[in-house]
Amino acid sequence: MKQSKNLPIAVFVGILGVVLFSAKAVMVKLAYQYNVSSVNLLMFRMLFALPFYILVLIFSKKKNEKLEKKDFLWLVLFGFIGYYLASYFDFLGLQYIKASIERIILFIYPTIVVVLSRIFLKRPITKVQMLAILLTYLGVIIAFWDEMAVEGATFLVGAGLIFSSALTYASYLTGSDWLIPKFGVVRFTSYAMIISCASVVLHYVLFEQTSLLGYHPNVYWLGLAMAVLSTVIPSYLVSYCIKEIGASNFAILGGLGPISTIALASIFLDEKLSWLQFAGTFLVIFGIVLISVNKSTYKKSGS
Repeated sequence: MKQSKNLPIAVFVGILGVVLFSAKAVMVKLAYQYNVSSVNLLMFRMLFALPFYILVLIFSKKKNEKLEKKDFLWLVLFGFIGYYLASYFDFLGLQYIKASIERIILFIYPTIVVVLSRIFLKRPITKVQMLAILLTYLGVIIAFWDEMAVEGATFLVGAGLIFSSALTYASYLTGSDWLIPKFGVVRFTSYAMIISCASVVLHYVLFEQTSLLGYHPNVYWLGLAMAVLSTVIPSYLVSYCIKEIGASNFAILGGLGPISTIALASIFLDEKLSWLQFAGTFLVIFGIVLISVNKSTYKKSGS
């Protein structure tokens, strides 16, 4: 593990960030009980979060590195793909599937990063990574089995949308890796979230005809909670943790994400998973931990 003088604090902060992020799906499902559209709910999340990101951007320290026009164009693209599109697909998918199943599907994004890196960056896939990918997707199939038998096509629509969210987020991670050091993690995250908010507003203006007013008060409270507790705070907690222990080691901590969502969904949504789904979940987590550990070893070897 990457050495850090603040290792216990960094690990605690990383776990807290993972738990807060995983609570988002539960809040979305709770809000859907009040017949709010996915676009409007996403609007509430982004609009409540926007002032915080603007303030952080204003007071954060600029990097000394010179930025070019093309850097900002890439930033706009990655902000659109990684935060707007990924969030939109996620919110849509949660209309069709359980919050706990959503987190299992989203959690496979590291395997997609490995595949995309092989296709576009020509980075080889090791035998251990291939085994991890196979185990991960086997776990997803096992976790899906009961839901597919009961829900059928509806479940497949939701699963397809959540997979699209994982794919767009993985594309963002693959493409933005070289850009983040130029801006710095904090400023890059702030810029990307502001761009995402602008994209959501544009989507609302062009395609959504429903009013943002007149919803049950709980919808607005849940939107605020999503913005602060499951967007702003964890985004910076995770950034700090990655800085201290490294992205690969943080991905191992991320294994708590599905478990946290399952626990929260059981408490607040009364969702229950079968033993088969639990088995699939832990197989997915094992696969992601394996691919993360191998990625860290692979980098240290200098290959």
